[in-house]
Amino acid sequence: MEGIPLIDTHCHLDFAGNAVELAAAYAACGGALSGTCDPWDFERVRTMFAPFASRVRVGLGLHPWWVADGTCGEEEVALFERLAPVASLISEVGLDFQPRRADTRDAQIEAFERVCVAAARPSAEFPRRIMSIHSSAAAACVLDVLERTGCLDACICIFHWFSGSQEELTRAIESGCLFSVNERMLKTKRGRAYARAIPKDRLLIETDFPSKPTAMTIPQDVVPRLERTMSLLAAARGDDGRSLASAIAAASKRLLLP
Repeated sequence: MEGIPLIDTHCHLDFAGNAVELAAAYAACGGALSGTCDPWDFERVRTMFAPFASRVRVGLGLHPWWVADGTCGEEEVALFERLAPVASLISEVGLDFQPRRADTRDAQIEAFERVCVAAARPSAEFPRRIMSIHSSAAAACVLDVLERTGCLDACICIFHWFSGSQEELTRAIESGCLFSVNERMLKTKRGRAYARAIPKDRLLIETDFPSKPTAMTIPQDVVPRLERTMSLLAAARGDDGRSLASAIAAASKRLLLP
């Protein structure tokens, strides 16, 4: 993989206690799409990473966990709608119907519908937005919302760490979605099977790193982490690692970098 500029298509660099240092490491190696979880963070994180803007892109987000626990409510959804016209990248948004959050299903769907309507509305500057989508025990509902709001046609929809059923995976593939896979996903039997089933030209790599706010990170680990993910993906598919890395790196660059 040496010499191939790998791009992390789903991470949360602002979570890091040394976020600027981590962003600099990503800018040096290839690039990243760093998602936000609360729309109030969007402008702050864009400003923080402005020195690396050509390589480290920041997504406008409204994370379903933040909706489920009440951190993000009507005020944040309305803010997302106001900011969407100036955002070409939407990350992280979606639905999570795991048991601990299932009682907030209706609130999550309402928020996600409004997110998708805003994202699907084209502008002269951003005719087709890119969305990185969280889906946990909710893939069918996510696809339903994407379909009825026009997002499947209006946006490039990327399922981050897809964990739905085989039937839902097939539907997402047939709907034209892309998929970002990570090291933890590829260490499971089902994750490897899904990596084989997804067409090569729909695959991206991610880290979903750091995993929690204020975590201190080791910037030197950026490249090894991405390379491990790529190696696991190539092994799962039985593909030549360098050829696959080159293809995914080129596709990621076309998608995310100006």
